[in-house]
Amino acid sequence: MKRIFYIKIIILAILSTFLYACESFVEIDVPDDKMVTTTVFSSTKTAQSAMQGIYYQLFNADFSGGTINSISVLSGLSADVLEPINRNNTTLDQFTENELFNDNPGILGIWSSSYNTIYLANNLLEGLQNSDAIPENVSLRLEGQALFIRAFCHFYLVNLFGDVPLVLTTDYQENALIPRESSENIYHQIVLDLERSREILEEDYFDNEKYTINKFAATSLLARVQLYLENWNEAERLSTEVINSSQYELTMLNETFLANSDEAIWQISPAGRGNILTSTSEGYTFIGTSTTRIKLNENFVSDFKDHDLRLLNWIGEFSNSSNKYSYVYKYKDRSSINNITEYAMVLRLAEQFLIRAEARAQMGNISGALEDLNTIRQRAGLTNIEESDINASHTLVDFILEERKKELFAEWGHRWLDLNRLNKTNEVLNEKEHWDTTDGLYPIPSVERSKNPNLTQNPGY
Repeated sequence: MKRIFYIKIIILAILSTFLYACESFVEIDVPDDKMVTTTVFSSTKTAQSAMQGIYYQLFNADFSGGTINSISVLSGLSADVLEPINRNNTTLDQFTENELFNDNPGILGIWSSSYNTIYLANNLLEGLQNSDAIPENVSLRLEGQALFIRAFCHFYLVNLFGDVPLVLTTDYQENALIPRESSENIYHQIVLDLERSREILEEDYFDNEKYTINKFAATSLLARVQLYLENWNEAERLSTEVINSSQYELTMLNETFLANSDEAIWQISPAGRGNILTSTSEGYTFIGTSTTRIKLNENFVSDFKDHDLRLLNWIGEFSNSSNKYSYVYKYKDRSSINNITEYAMVLRLAEQFLIRAEARAQMGNISGALEDLNTIRQRAGLTNIEESDINASHTLVDFILEERKKELFAEWGHRWLDLNRLNKTNEVLNEKEHWDTTDGLYPIPSVERSKNPNLTQNPGY
């Protein structure tokens, strides 16, 4: 017990020092962390604790923590999946109406917490590079994990904001006035980071815990990136590598989001909260009670077939004398104490089948695409899509997009990102009263632009 306590103290000390240095990456003073960096990278134990601190930070960061301010919630509101229960919250309502202002605190939370996490990853990478005290195998593992985190954060920034600063150093002078980089160059760096990450990471998870990053996590994210870049051959090759590994398998629906489930490729542990509460933030945010703030869009729910097992297992119904609504029920634990049963899901096998299905469809491999698509449908208790079902008005990619919507809802903004990358936002969301063609990208936060005059604004804001 004492050992766990002291490890947590080390992690918190390291993390608090790093976070102090990166509180605002565009206008920080010279970080007073030279002493702590020397200490952190003087032994394997403390270097691993620094990486553990980053994993814990992911649970607490706005963009990744699963709270009301997370990408899963805010991007779900932007799309056609989630809605606020009470329309009296300006922050949330702006996302629902696609009428964002550049001073929206949700936007600032995503931006700043993503860049803070990038700072932590860069700090770790620089510390490893300047240390001779860490064994090579440990150094490579930590490097691969930090590169993945940096790529992961840049991936969401470029998809939500478009051109964004590419931050590859902790140098405060360089970062203070850094301009926006083209999306093409951001993606180039993401691919470089992930290729290096998957090259040096092992297939096994450190301590058999899936909140750590292994080779297949890097491969899975890279498969998604190549899909977004329309590199169909690479997307198919990489997703096949994950699918054909012996590490993962599709689970029963109610087992999918358990800690270290067979379907999980990468998760975030609620141990990062640091107290006796052990449920995920997603569980608290989504599960319906009289105080829940988010519900599922009624039209979204009505699109499910009555016998779809995802409707029966992943969607709940709340009702009292004053309200009735459907809620996300992928997580079953809302408020446990000292009993971790679920981790927050980030990457899972089902997405890899859908990535490969789309890549195959785009390359004209209809039978292969249908096989992957129907693998997901069969798990949901649905009949197969046949080649005869495909026509000009409902293409195979349309079927896959619909399946992604029902399979990955309320997970990491998949629906919002899918609509944007496939140029379907106008088609799907134009019935919203305030929808405009420039609303596919979020505004650059005004407070960041006031600190850094080199940050330009997205059109429409």
